[in-house]
Amino acid sequence: MNNITLTPRLELIAKKIAKDAVLADIGTDHAHLPIYLLENGIIKSAIASDIRTGPLQKAEENTKKYGLESKISLRLGAGLEKVQPHECDTISIAGMGGETIAEILQDAKWTNSPNYTLLLQPMTMIYYLRKWLWQNGYEILEENVCKEDHRRYVVMTVKGGYDKKDVPLYKCCVSNALLKAEGVKDYLQAQLKKENAALDGLKQGKNVDNDRLNEQKLIVDTLKQSLEAIV
Repeated sequence: MNNITLTPRLELIAKKIAKDAVLADIGTDHAHLPIYLLENGIIKSAIASDIRTGPLQKAEENTKKYGLESKISLRLGAGLEKVQPHECDTISIAGMGGETIAEILQDAKWTNSPNYTLLLQPMTMIYYLRKWLWQNGYEILEENVCKEDHRRYVVMTVKGGYDKKDVPLYKCCVSNALLKAEGVKDYLQAQLKKENAALDGLKQGKNVDNDRLNEQKLIVDTLKQSLEAIV
């Protein structure tokens, strides 16, 4: 039997999961992450949840293939709606937009507790997600960067139960945790290139939104300052 091979994004998440964790993998797709973690003796058990029947059927096939039916509980549902607070201590949400991840956590307020470790990998709207987390009392303890298919992604290690912080969006393009990450310089350079292009587009637009333009300038300046601060 072939061992499960993870994508760089999922491999990075796997490295951040504590020994003997009880995992809820949201948007599990084919259940590759929980199978890998169980096969390598990292976690005790897992819930593999997905909103789509097709991927969940594939997850069921994979679970049976590896003989893990007693260790992986398959759930069909949106976000964490089919997961109870006592059923896990670690939650992974990968491959979704930052806004969707925020909505999932908003609908499962029990996650806002230091009792749970959240591993979040947003595909888009990462500034929005940081802002939402801080506004709602979650703390970003660690951020790590990986490269996959010529693009760089961030995995956040997050816990709830902290003081709420209202941070302007432009300051959410970085975090103290991100600045400590290996490979952060290349990541920030790519972000700066993208945000400079967005700024040029706003400047050339026919109907200029001055508030949006000023915010974009602040984002670019923040990224530049962050890059300059990296030794």
